[in-house]
Amino acid sequence: MPEEIIGTVSDFFAKPVVAGIELIGALEEGNKIHIKGHTTDIEFTVSSMQINNVNVTQANAGDTIGIKVTDRVRRGDTVYKVTG
Repeated sequence: MPEEIIGTVSDFFAKPVVAGIELIGALEEGNKIHIKGHTTDIEFTVSSMQINNVNVTQANAGDTIGIKVTDRVRRGDTVYKVTG
């Protein structure tokens, strides 16, 4: 499936399992994303995201968001939106 780069992981918190992502593209709840890095390779659908601890349904380029992730991710991992 085609993918477009929409950001990079800037932070990771083990409890709860949340990633901080700096966006260079738009993202909405329900979008499927793929996070890939040196030892990371996970795909999942975004079920919720926050900006400054406030729930949002969409975010745009320039926003830093927090999302729940299904597994450990690392700073510098690339975040792709799965299109199609």
